[in-house]
Amino acid sequence: MRVAFLFLAAFLASGVEMVEALTIVLAVGVTRGWRSTLIGVGAAALVLAAIVGSLGPALTLVPLDALRLVVGGLLLAFGLQWLRKAILRASGFKALHDEAEIYAREREEAARAGRDERAGLDWYSFTLSFKGVLLEGLEVAFIVISFGADRGGSVAIAAGAAGAALVIVVVAGVVVRAPLARVPENTLKFAVGLMLTTFGTFWGAEGAGVSWPGSDAALPVLFAVLLGVSATLVAVLRRGRVPRTAT
Repeated sequence: MRVAFLFLAAFLASGVEMVEALTIVLAVGVTRGWRSTLIGVGAAALVLAAIVGSLGPALTLVPLDALRLVVGGLLLAFGLQWLRKAILRASGFKALHDEAEIYAREREEAARAGRDERAGLDWYSFTLSFKGVLLEGLEVAFIVISFGADRGGSVAIAAGAAGAALVIVVVAGVVVRAPLARVPENTLKFAVGLMLTTFGTFWGAEGAGVSWPGSDAALPVLFAVLLGVSATLVAVLRRGRVPRTAT
């Protein structure tokens, strides 16, 4: 049960972040050329691999309960941030994330930018693709490393899920060569926020000495409770946006 939740959470979170990175990379590559853009992507990937490779093994040196308490708190904060934005978007208080609009804006900015070519590189393309992949990838790396709090191969499972998401997003990007605007991003972020909050609550409580009834079986129960609370908040906020008629 825990493995399935972990894999799905890492897969969905990685997919969302990779779609956002893909939008930037495609816009720059299509507008200014692929050589410098892909070199920037490769450089960012090497930095991310170094971060995961160095921090992942270090988790084994920290006592398990202390690690779960700290990482549980971080995942909880991270998940609640995603969940808050998803609730606000679903209730109409925040605009939905539009990948097609972002793609068009990135292309326009890339077309207007001047050329600074040194050492055979277009440094605008390199810098933008490097920054986009690195920033989005850091969130993926954080999730992969954080799931190492559970040990027992959790880092490998999360990394495998992130790898699967990467392959799917890259293949889709190569095939369509356009932003994946049809991906229901807010729905995915809602699900990821719920899953990260579920894991954060579960591991944080375990690190504090709580024994969950049914052990891993408590995960879907926690998820269902959080889903119910979130759906209620969306409904309440939507009603609050309805204009009141004069009486």
